[in-house]
Amino acid sequence: MTDTEKKQTVGRLKSRPQFLAVRAGEKRKGGLFLLEVLDRQQPDTEPRVGFTVTKKHGNAVERNRMRRRLKEAVRLNAAFAMQPGHDYVIVARRDVLNAPFARIAAQLAERIKARPKHIRSPATNSRKV
Repeated sequence: MTDTEKKQTVGRLKSRPQFLAVRAGEKRKGGLFLLEVLDRQQPDTEPRVGFTVTKKHGNAVERNRMRRRLKEAVRLNAAFAMQPGHDYVIVARRDVLNAPFARIAAQLAERIKARPKHIRSPATNSRKV
């Protein structure tokens, strides 16, 4: 990174209500994790990120290792792609434990940069005519 490039700071989601609020946002599925994104409509604030690893994915040692790998991938590769005023929750899948780090980082950056697909409005959600 050159001196002219700035490293973006990323805040953390810490409380349960913050995590639950993000669940109402957009979901971007990936092979190694699910990325949930919520636009807080506050473009002047820093992006925030939270990590979730459920107990079904292993014991505490394995879950913490998955969380540490995801945190490092965000720190090194994905923070630059996060948009200001957005919240991100990364829900790990078991494959994060053994996947090559480069693959985790690349997929995370790709999912963060992905633009939402066309979302149907509630009025047109039905396929029946």
